[in-house]
Amino acid sequence: MSIFLYDSDDEIRPLEAKLFGRERTVHAVLGGGAVADVLLWRNRTVSAALLIGITVIWFLFEVVEYNFVTLLCHMVITGMLVVFIWCTAADVFKWTPPKIPEIIMDESTFEAVVSIFHERFSQLLSELLNVACGNDLPLFFLALFSLWILSVIGTCFSFLNLLFVGLLCMETLPFLYERYEEQVEHLAGRMNRRMKKMYSRFDANVLNRIPRGPVKEKKIN
Repeated sequence: MSIFLYDSDDEIRPLEAKLFGRERTVHAVLGGGAVADVLLWRNRTVSAALLIGITVIWFLFEVVEYNFVTLLCHMVITGMLVVFIWCTAADVFKWTPPKIPEIIMDESTFEAVVSIFHERFSQLLSELLNVACGNDLPLFFLALFSLWILSVIGTCFSFLNLLFVGLLCMETLPFLYERYEEQVEHLAGRMNRRMKKMYSRFDANVLNRIPRGPVKEKKIN
């Protein structure tokens, strides 16, 4: 059964393809593993702990203006004191001594995380190269404009603030997009159609009016 959308241009249009040509679910696009579960809040405990940890680190460095070496030493000192007290109390009260969780020691966990980030980074570079080649001019100009906006934002914020905002977006935007996918797809489709119309007018009124030299005929041997 076909699904149609009513646009403000008084036209009935079929539901367009997913954003960025996506054919898989958001969970599958993000890797479909533990990282995707965290970003989409499937594991709310870990997601909330990560968000709180990021916020605390940003607060300590940006607001309290903690030095990194000082903070690292204080954290190690606190951890060593906690382990020492725990081990001492375990001998006295016959408690279970502290042990490092197996998931932290598991080599496959680090390999899986590194593999996911490597795959996403490779896809990003491939997409940037494809856009830079001029295969999609509207997307090329949109990428240039977005990078310019990002460079302007970078001059207004410190690297730590920019990193915190980026991590915060990673923790919230995929979850919100999955939850309100239909509304986002509809708005993105309307914006995409308007950009194509603007580019068509620019192409017809400007690019096509630029005089070009005579085309030389190729000699056929």
